[in-house]
Amino acid sequence: MEGCVSNLMVCNLLKESIQADKSLATRTDQDSQTTFHWACSTGHTEIIEFLLQLGVPVNDKDDAGWSPLHIAASAGRDEIVKALLGKGAQVNAVNQNGCTPLRYAASKNRHEIAVMLLENGANPDAKDHYEATAMHWAAAKGNLKMIHILLYYKASTNIQDTEGNTPLHLACDEERVEEAKLLASHGASIYIENKEEKTPLQVAKSGLGQLLK
Repeated sequence: MEGCVSNLMVCNLLKESIQADKSLATRTDQDSQTTFHWACSTGHTEIIEFLLQLGVPVNDKDDAGWSPLHIAASAGRDEIVKALLGKGAQVNAVNQNGCTPLRYAASKNRHEIAVMLLENGANPDAKDHYEATAMHWAAAKGNLKMIHILLYYKASTNIQDTEGNTPLHLACDEERVEEAKLLASHGASIYIENKEEKTPLQVAKSGLGQLLK
């Protein structure tokens, strides 16, 4: 209970301070993060709504190129993601690692957020600095439902990353049986070679390769 009271007090004090000096809403710290970035990370929806009502820019990035939408998607803040998208947040914005918000939603298995991003125009085949897509990350981490979601939104199954691996290569290498079978059933090739000249079948372990033939 003390924590809730403390949070409420912090929120109210912050709102009062910003109302007294509007410039505080967009003032940055040493990492170029604003109150908006902080609120997205901590999940203070009330502060986000307050800032949005003030017309605070929703696409400002910090030193690492993270927008509020990147932060909210990565942190799993469903309601904040919804609010940001409603105010025109750039769904395909990239940070310094070349990552979109969808990339973080996929790698951290944020189903509802991934759907919201995709419904609002997120590119399912956007590549990060590893040339990997959201599908690569979902396959490598064994996020079966995320793969289903990405397939529904027409994500490619055969894009290769910097090592030449497709999502199927990664699923096979990590022994993700159900994920590998799902990818193969939706057009993932068992013949594409990575930079080591290995196909998904050749990197598969524990007899997984036999299931894909």
